[in-house]
Amino acid sequence: MRTLLLIGMGGFAGAILRYALSGLAQQATRSASFPYGTLVVNLLGCLVIGMLAYLVDARSALSPEGRSLLFLGVLGAFTTFSSYGLETFYLLRAGQNGPALANVLLNNVVGLGLVWLGHLAASFVWR
Repeated sequence: MRTLLLIGMGGFAGAILRYALSGLAQQATRSASFPYGTLVVNLLGCLVIGMLAYLVDARSALSPEGRSLLFLGVLGAFTTFSSYGLETFYLLRAGQNGPALANVLLNNVVGLGLVWLGHLAASFVWR
């Protein structure tokens, strides 16, 4: 139960941070044609999860509860793209190039295809 509460609290903080930072970044670029806010959040999330993963791997710097709070809670709500990046990095580091490529293709190509399919399906259901 304690771990679930930590993840929930971290998720609350991550969602607020995502909203605030993506809004600021989008506003700073004054662009309505490119999602700079999402890009900034995703890239920052990747940098932070990489740094935290190093601290966990090399120095055992975080307890399991701390990892749940930061990785699943804060960063999970801030951006799941950072988790995707870290998991792909671990596959590449382990020499599992095929699964790494599959992860990239499935998340990007199939994910975008499912966005299209969901949009199409909804257009038929909710005309």
